Amino acid sequence: MPQWLEAGLWGLVGGGALLLGAAVAWRVPVSRGVVAAIMAFGAGVLISALAFDLVDEAERSGGLVPAVVGFLGGAGAYVLANVVLARRGARHRKRSGDQQSSEADVRGSGAAIAIGALLDGVPESVVLGLSLLGGNGIGVSVLVAVFISNVPEGLSSVAGMKRAGRGARYVFGVWGGIALASGLAALLGNLLLRDAPPATVAVITAVAAGAILTMVADTMIPEAFERSGVYTGLIAAIGFLTAFTVGHLGG
Repeated sequence: MPQWLEAGLWGLVGGGALLLGAAVAWRVPVSRGVVAAIMAFGAGVLISALAFDLVDEAERSGGLVPAVVGFLGGAGAYVLANVVLARRGARHRKRSGDQQSSEADVRGSGAAIAIGALLDGVPESVVLGLSLLGGNGIGVSVLVAVFISNVPEGLSSVAGMKRAGRGARYVFGVWGGIALASGLAALLGNLLLRDAPPATVAVITAVAAGAILTMVADTMIPEAFERSGVYTGLIAAIGFLTAFTVGHLGG
């Protein structure tokens, strides 16, 4: 199998976790406390992958300056895009309660939420595609982190979408489209950067890492803390150690 095709399939697997979480939330009345706990766990998993796989690898392969510049650039770009989307009704796209805007509240909020979900998912998928470039197969710890964190994202977002009165066609259209876009992003990341110099790959990896960490702090942790409260940090720490252990055993 061509490596770029493998990257696309792994990206589809990671993005498919969003669809899995969406399906569960649509069919089963999952309590917000459970969603928050899973969200906290997923946040810890992603932070571990960022620290030990993405930023560290970017620094080792491209140097400190490209890693720092890329990381800050990714964080800044995510914030700017998020500010624009927030003004159009997508600020609370990952919230499971009544915070999400309905179309009646903010016209165009449905499209903004869909674009915001895409914004959240693409950096993770690009990283999955890049992880294959070393020739050692998929980065297991990164894949596990993306999959585990995407399930509660789908759970929480869809719970909020239902409360906002959005229908099944919209909900599953969004998450099915994001899953496909995730596969495409991983495929293109692998295909287009195969012959790129290490510094370029390092910058792009760091950009994705910065965007992911900003997303975790801006959307996942607030949702988790609202219901898990003082236990949020402990649950996130368990997620962090779980991902660290998986990465260590896999390496």
